Amino acid sequence: MGRVQSSGGPSWRGAGTLLVLAAGLLACSNANEYDYVSFQSDIGSYQSGRFYTKPPQCVAIPADLRLCHSVGYDKMVLPNLLDHETMAEVKQQASSWVPLLNKNCHIGTQVFLCSLFAPVCLDRPIYPCRWLCEAVRDSCEPVMQFFGFYWPEMLKCDQFPQDDVCIAMTTPNATEASKPQGTAVCPPCDNEMKSDAIIEHLCASEFAFKMKIKEVKKENGDKKIVPKKKKPLKLGTIKRKDLKKLVLYLKNGADCPCHQLDNLSNHFLIMGRKVKTQYLLMAIHKWDKKNKEFKKFMKKMKTLECPTFQSLFK
Repeated sequence: MGRVQSSGGPSWRGAGTLLVLAAGLLACSNANEYDYVSFQSDIGSYQSGRFYTKPPQCVAIPADLRLCHSVGYDKMVLPNLLDHETMAEVKQQASSWVPLLNKNCHIGTQVFLCSLFAPVCLDRPIYPCRWLCEAVRDSCEPVMQFFGFYWPEMLKCDQFPQDDVCIAMTTPNATEASKPQGTAVCPPCDNEMKSDAIIEHLCASEFAFKMKIKEVKKENGDKKIVPKKKKPLKLGTIKRKDLKKLVLYLKNGADCPCHQLDNLSNHFLIMGRKVKTQYLLMAIHKWDKKNKEFKKFMKKMKTLECPTFQSLFK
């Protein structure tokens, strides 16, 4: 996935070289997925300038921390680099990023996010490189804007190191790493029919409906979706008295394709969130009881308990 690089010098591959370059840094993890770029750091140890109820510890990344379970190493430091002190808090906050990860907007998205949410076990904190943050932000924020999100202040890229030791995936001049990996399809419509992915979207959404659609039209650069019939599955802050007047918007979606909306004779699973005065579409699926994955979703939904958290996205 990554390669080992020393700033100003050649690149090498392999765990043996990593152990030479990072000697004294590794505490309890296999970190050969990352680059360590020139050690000139004054970050200090995990204890420096931080006050926690428990000392930092190296713990296994649990299977239900879906954002980082497949990142390439098995253990993480807790508290993490976003000051989450408990695994429950890490899971809650990380879950809001999983739908974005599934959009494949940048090849380094998981590495960047997990370096903060589930940092690899070292004897000092190593932050993501500033250029990696900027590359992920520049590729992913346009996708986030379809959902009414902007890059959060707490992940502001200028807070991350530029010349010190930092976590990366490839060299900063590797232009292929900064190209968006998505498709031309409107991001809220570009969803696999996988039960786990649908559950993730449902938990990240404020509301959900089984819906029949009357019409779709363009309005101010958006697609405006006018419901015909709707059955609430999750209402969030929507009041039942407002359901009759409810319309949805596919943000910035006037000119990108949404194949689900090509046939309005179907029923749909619609999920979304309110941004200012608009109710935005976050995900759409054909309501298909014959589909095995959709049937799995329906079964899981009956006992579903989504985590509650204050979203990072303001």
